[in-house]
Amino acid sequence: MTCLDKRAGWLALLLLAVAGCTTPPPPQQQPPAVPQTGLHLSRTGFSELPQWSGADQTKAQLSFQRSCAVLMGRPDSAALSGSGYAGTVADWRTVCASAKAPDFFEKNFTPFAVSGEALFTGYYEPQIRGSRARTGAFQTPVYGLPSDLVRADLGLFNPKLKGERISGKVEGGALVPYADRAQIETGGITAAPILFYTDDPVAFFFLQIQGSGRVVFADGNSARIGYAGENGQAYTAIGRTLIAEGSLTREEVSLQSIRAWLAAHPERAATVMQTNRSYIFFAERPLGDPALGSTGSLGTNLTPLASMAVDSRIHALGAPFYVAADGPDPVRDVMVAQDIGGAIRGAARGDMFFGFGADAERRAGAMKAPGRLYLLLPNALAEKVGAERAYP
Repeated sequence: MTCLDKRAGWLALLLLAVAGCTTPPPPQQQPPAVPQTGLHLSRTGFSELPQWSGADQTKAQLSFQRSCAVLMGRPDSAALSGSGYAGTVADWRTVCASAKAPDFFEKNFTPFAVSGEALFTGYYEPQIRGSRARTGAFQTPVYGLPSDLVRADLGLFNPKLKGERISGKVEGGALVPYADRAQIETGGITAAPILFYTDDPVAFFFLQIQGSGRVVFADGNSARIGYAGENGQAYTAIGRTLIAEGSLTREEVSLQSIRAWLAAHPERAATVMQTNRSYIFFAERPLGDPALGSTGSLGTNLTPLASMAVDSRIHALGAPFYVAADGPDPVRDVMVAQDIGGAIRGAARGDMFFGFGADAERRAGAMKAPGRLYLLLPNALAEKVGAERAYP
């Protein structure tokens, strides 16, 4: 999910419906109306959380410590993102100072049920092969951020558009749309640096959907590539394209079935992928700790099954949640909101980071489950919220 654009499971939902991952929302060329948050919190107890006693809190505690390292570097008066329930950085200093203590969450937090049935999906960190030179099968360029790309935060112009962004370029004194995927893939971009070339355009397409990933070079060296920006064009899910043309049924669509269809129809793969006009640009970074994911929108590395993407218009990045996801692959874990994604919209919506590797890809690609979502707030903030509160 710096999504990362970074992200459908979450992935299957993305492929079928709308656009991180790892994580920033795909921008809209026409500023959309910002909906009501629909957030309603009801205080509950840890004993009421499904299978709380059996949840592994160790990973989440480490993940929360990484969030604290980011938050504590901000001024006390800095407000956390979201609806306002999370207060300011000053409201989190006490719990961050205690983040290594045993029974940390139960002693320092109060759980609140987020109203409504939640929808949980998943994302992962894919890997592609790379070459510094254009040679042999390595013909697909991986672009860095173009020098002529202009990105605008609409919230700076209208508070009602907080969290909404558009991208484009300036022509004749006006902001116009940037080249779409088909134009970029067929004509290239002279204003963007080429980081390296990859040998598998389909694998690169899926990495763009995730918003970040890893690259392994012929000499054995590895690096991460993370979201640096996007072209501002609308995201179109190619699962929807394949359904519309009768190539797959809605019931058949998944990460695995779409990948298989593209492999079986190489003569049409590029055309189908180009129906998704959105295109992601990357920045190359050191691999760092291979057990962790790329950097999420909060600014810290993602922790497998302890990091989650949320709608940051509603929820605060850095806050911990308890996930009770049902379905064939149930999840009961504390996860920290550290990322955002274009498909992650709504108060009861979570996109779980599954990590790196084949098993993470399998689980993330299949994850699309209902369940319940619980916000964990520091006890002092919980007193301010009270027993129940709705956020317009």
